[in-house]
Parts: sequence; structure tokens; C-alpha cells
Amino acid sequence: MVDEIRTAASVIAGRDGAGGLELLVIERSRSSRFLPGYVAFPGGATDPGDAELAVEWFGNADEIARACAIRELSEETALVLTVDGMGPIGSWDPLSPVGIAPPTTDQLPEIAHWIAPEQVPVRFDARYFAIEGIDGLEPTPDGSEAASAWWTSPAALLSEHVSGRRKLYWPTYFTLTHLVGCTSVADLLSIRFDTREPTPEDEQDLPRPTFWQE
Repeated sequence: MVDEIRTAASVIAGRDGAGGLELLVIERSRSSRFLPGYVAFPGGATDPGDAELAVEWFGNADEIARACAIRELSEETALVLTVDGMGPIGSWDPLSPVGIAPPTTDQLPEIAHWIAPEQVPVRFDARYFAIEGIDGLEPTPDGSEAASAWWTSPAALLSEHVSGRRKLYWPTYFTLTHLVGCTSVADLLSIRFDTREPTPEDEQDLPRPTFWQE
């Protein structure tokens, strides 16, 4: 029997680096039940309190996914997004906001929507939001959900996955194949793409951990 599908959100933060677009990624903790040791974008399942945050920040409980994305970003990387842009959590705590306004919905455009098929043991209905990062702003992993966090190019991460150095699950891998064509944050914020499940050819050509948790 498969788990009930859960709503979730991920943040794809990008910044303009010397060699082009750089993305913020985390390596999931080895103790995680789901995808331990895999590289992913900051994010996770929605909490009951995210609906209240959505009303407080955006005036609409339907924005629960965006609220979740902001909260997960702060918890996993100690980085936050406010109306003034991205910064360290010391400038604004999403769970105890004081003095600084939260971001607008326009600062978190939705670029992809993943719904896991029924055969996947841990199912998520996940929305991916892009945000603009800042050069010189470094993440601090929480050491619990995120064992490490860093900025890297889409091409470098894809290469590391193919070589076996890093593990990417299919939604992350497929998302990166679209983002590798982005040369700037502006490209990232404007991209929209349709998701799909892997084909038999994909399963034959890509490393096994892309499709099966190892």
C-alpha cells in the first residue's frame, strides 16, 4: 500500500556567478527515511502551520506551498527571503517575523509542478518555486535534514550524478536538465516547463539511484 500523497514545496534559488547561473542545493542527511544522501533543492512537506503563515504573508491560505518553501529554506539553509530579497536568517525569522515584511508572490514564481505516480512509495504533490539569490551569501546547513549545502552550476551537478559522485532523484535530475539551459537568474525566474515520468530509455541510460532509492 502506498502512502497518502502529501503536499510539498521546493525552492530553486539561483544567483549569477562568474561562470553563469549557480543554484543552491543541499545533500539530504544520511539518517533521512526518504532519499538519504541525495542532492536536492531545499524543501519538504507542508506543515499545518504553513496555512497560517500563508494567510499572514500572502493573505490567502491557498498559498500554503509558497509559505512552506520559505520556511523550509530557512530551516535547512539558514537563508530567508523577504520583500527586500534573500538574506541570512538573522535578518528575519519566518517563524518570528519582526520589523521586515515577507516576500511577495511575484518573488517566488512557480516554475514546475511534480505529482509522484502511484507506484512511488513516498508520494508528494510538490511545487517548485524560483527565487533570486545574492552573490556572496552562503548557506548554513542545519545538520539534521541537510547535511551540507552549497551553490553549484546545473551542468556540474548533472556531471557529478552521471559519474556517480552525487545522487539525484528523477524529479531533481529532470528539473536540472531544463535549468542547464539557463544562463542567468533572469532565465531561471522566467522558465516554465512541464514535468514527466521517466521512459524505459531513461531507466536504461541513467544511474540506478535516479529511479530507486539506494
